[in-house]
Formats: sequence, C-alpha cells, structure tokens
Amino acid sequence: MPVGIFRVCLVVITAIVNHPLLFPRENGTVLENTEEIIQKMKEREQSLRLEQLRLEQEIADQEARQKTVEKAAQVVEESPEEKVRWDMWTALSMVIFLLIELWRQDFQEGNWQDTGGEEDDMAVLGKAFKGVSFPDKAVLTSFYEKRILGTTGDMARMREMVEGFADDLLEALRSVCNRDADMEVEDCMGVGSMYENWRVRKPFVCDLIVPFAPPEPYCFRSQTWCSGDSFPPDEQGYGTIKVCRADKDVAGCICDKTKLGEDMLCLLHSQANTTRPSSEMEDLLCFKNTQYLDSDQVMKWFQIAVTKAWNKISHKYEFDLSFSLLDMPGALKIKFRSGKSIAFNLTPVVQYENSDVYFISHFPRSGLAADLPSSTHWFLTFAVYERRFIQLISKTLPANACHVSCLQILSFLHGKQCSLTGPSGLTNYHLKTVMLHLLQACPSQDWAPAKLEARLQDMLKFLEKCLHEKKLYHFFIGNGKVPEELGFPIIFQRAEPLNLFRPFVLHRDVYRKTVDTFQEMLRNMSALINEYTVHIPHAHTNGIHKESF
Repeated sequence: MPVGIFRVCLVVITAIVNHPLLFPRENGTVLENTEEIIQKMKEREQSLRLEQLRLEQEIADQEARQKTVEKAAQVVEESPEEKVRWDMWTALSMVIFLLIELWRQDFQEGNWQDTGGEEDDMAVLGKAFKGVSFPDKAVLTSFYEKRILGTTGDMARMREMVEGFADDLLEALRSVCNRDADMEVEDCMGVGSMYENWRVRKPFVCDLIVPFAPPEPYCFRSQTWCSGDSFPPDEQGYGTIKVCRADKDVAGCICDKTKLGEDMLCLLHSQANTTRPSSEMEDLLCFKNTQYLDSDQVMKWFQIAVTKAWNKISHKYEFDLSFSLLDMPGALKIKFRSGKSIAFNLTPVVQYENSDVYFISHFPRSGLAADLPSSTHWFLTFAVYERRFIQLISKTLPANACHVSCLQILSFLHGKQCSLTGPSGLTNYHLKTVMLHLLQACPSQDWAPAKLEARLQDMLKFLEKCLHEKKLYHFFIGNGKVPEELGFPIIFQRAEPLNLFRPFVLHRDVYRKTVDTFQEMLRNMSALINEYTVHIPHAHTNGIHKESF
C-alpha cells in the first residue's frame, strides 16, 4: 500500500510541474504557435488523468486483496475454535431434536383424547386420583371380613388335599420311569398366592413346582443373562441349560482333546463313560442337534410320565385326573363324581446351581413368559425367595399387619374389573411386586391394622407411578438391600434391575388397555367394595370417605 501512495504522489507532482501556468510568457523558448502548445498540453493532461485513474484502481484492487488475505488469516486462526463451537451446537441440536421426537411419540401419539376432541374422563397419567373417592377404614374392614377373610380356611384344606395327592402321583411317576435313562424327579414345592395366603378369587389353584435332574453321569450347567455374556434386551430374565457329563473335565484329562492310539487306554475314563452322540441327545430332552435342554421336550416327557403314573394309581381314588388346558402343559384337574373339581399346576423346573432360584418353562396364568425367545430359553422364578421374604418380614411387623390384606383387596378389585372389561397387562405378580417394594421401603409400624386405608392408597399410588413411567422393577434382581438371612445369590443382586413393564414400551395397545382398566378400576372401586359390604350404621360412618387422594 505505501508503494501505491508514492506512485499517486509522483503523478500529481509531475502534473503540477508540467502545468502551463508555471511557464512565463516572456520565456524565449516557447513556441510561436500558442494554440498548438495548448492542444498538446491538454492531451498530456488527459493522458495523466487516465494514468491517475488506472493507478487509483490498481491501489483499490491491492487494498481489496490485502483485506481478503487478512480476513482469510483471521478465519484460519479462529477456525478450530469456531469448528468446535459449531460441532457442539450441532450435537446439542441433534439431542434436542431426538428428545422432542421421543416426547412426541410418548405423548402426542399416546394421548388420551377421544375423536371428538373433548378431554377424556380418565385424564392423563399422573392425575389419576383426582376426584376419586376412597372407602374409609370401616368400609374396608367390613369388606375384608365378609368377602376375603372367610376364604382362608378353604385354601388350607385345598392345599393339604392337593399336596398329598401330588406326592403320591410323583412317587408313582418315579416307579414308572427308567432310572438309568429318564430324568430324576424330586419332591414338589408349593409357591405363589395359595401358599403366601393372599389368593382371593375363585377357583383356587395351587401352583406346585417339581425340580428334576438328568440321569448319571450327566448334569445341568446353566447360564443366565447376567453371567457375563451379552444377552439381547428381549432375553433379559432368561437363561439356557446345557446337558453335560459331570466328569467331562476331571483332573484336566486330555483323552477328550487328543486322539489316543488303539493300544492306549485312559485309566480315568472307560469306554462305557463316553458321551452320547449328538443324535442321541434328544433322549435327554435336548433341542435337535444341540446340548441345550428344550422346554417343549421336557413338558411332553412330563405329560407322558404323569399319564403313566396316574394309570398306575387311579384305582386307589374315586375321582378322575385330566390335563385341563392345552396351552398350559402342567395344568391338571381333579374331577369328582359329584361334579365338583379342583385345579392345580404341576410344573417341572431346573435348579440354578445350589440356590432356590429355578428355571421354569412357563408361568401358568401369569403371562410373564408369554413370548419365549426360543424353547431353549428358560425363565427364572424367584418364588421360593419371595415366599421366604414375606415370612421373614412378617416377623418384624405388628400383629395382624395389613400388608396381606392390602394385596388381597387390590387383587380382588383388579380381578373384578378385568371380569367386566376384559384382561389387561397387569397380573397378580405385578401387584405382589408392588407390595414387596413397599414392605422394604416403609417402616414396620406403618403396617399396623389401623393403617389399612393409608397403605392401600400407597399401593395404588405406587402402581400408578409405575404405569406412568412404564417401569416396575423386579424386587430381587438388582436389589442390593435383600436381607442376608435369605441366602439370595449375589450374582442377581449385582445384576442390572429388570423392568417387568418393558412389554408396555414395546406394545402400545397393551399399555393403553392396561391404563384404561386401571383407571376404570379406580372409578368403580367404591361400587365394587360396597357390593360386598354389609350395612354399616350411619352413626359410625358415612359409608364413603369424601376426601380424595
């Protein structure tokens, strides 16, 4: 730029010096023809002006280029910072966009408004209890004593009868099985609501599980979703069972890993102890061409074995035994000549290591394992530990504590509502899980009999919150606060919590039906309870407590 300024100054000085006024007229060297001189001077002046314009344009171009270079240098210096800033804003914008999209799917598509655009009476989850009247303690107590308490004696008599018959049936089953080839059946155990004394709706059904083991020299080696290997999300809560030889790796023997010569013999393993060919693994109820236990094969074997056992002892009894439901292989029904019947479930299970956790092929009436990934996947049941936990915690509660009463009332209300509007995604197992969580969270004194109303409200509110969030975690899996007295396996305590409401995230229609049923149950709660409640004098209560949740 200084060079350009110098050149402009030089042109201006030259023009001034050559201007005609600087030459005096008396100069003797001036030409006689004045007009010709003036014309030449004008031409010279014109050429100098053109040169000046050219130089000014050149200077302007140089200045523009200089500014462009400086700006480019500034951009280069600031580009890393600007790029980072731009990347940050881009990432933030993407996150905001994804959150908005998720919100739109969860709320806009799942709105609870009718086609007419008017607000639904059920409102939005989170406001479910507005305007819901709740029966007071006197009404609840009367309802419980009349409708629920009287069934306890019936359950005790039924349990005794079913257990005695099941023991006799399993003893006959052992006698008809081949001890060298068939599975070894152990004694049955009672689990579920009938053995935890909270079942209320008829018909009463006893749930019995029957552990079994493979014949010698085989054993079961189980693998769960939390054992370290990666399992897909839809297989959380499941495991597989492999049939292996118990002495397969004894003392690190290499006879199974190396071909021995014809004249060599392994002193640890004789030829009689060789593993069965894979084609014969189906004899051990494995899936075709695998060593994994097949739940379908197990149930077929168990049905055949039970049929043989009944044929052996049927002459001793004055009733008939049959399989009651085709889609529940372990569902049995005793039919008396009088026309009465008793139903119970006898389900084979496999013990997980040395614990009281069991692999079970299906859950009768619960729907928890409705969609098994495959017949080689077995669901885990913690029913034995659940029963023990209730027994253990009951020892710390006040006399006649209301925890079982709350669960019975809630189970009755939900079952009655489902009989009116059809089944929903909620099961009695979900309701029991809610009670287990509150038993651990609430102080012991809060479960006194006088606090029945408050605790029932707590259970409903907790359940409503879980439905709103689509999250109800399994009580034992991922729970580090399980009492040590239970001897619960640590591997499940350290596992990630298992969401029992995960199907609601995947199946919106089931979720909406479940919410509809829950909301309808809340609205009908007073009517359902009053239907089974004896008359209470007006002096003691107004019938319905007007205070809402």
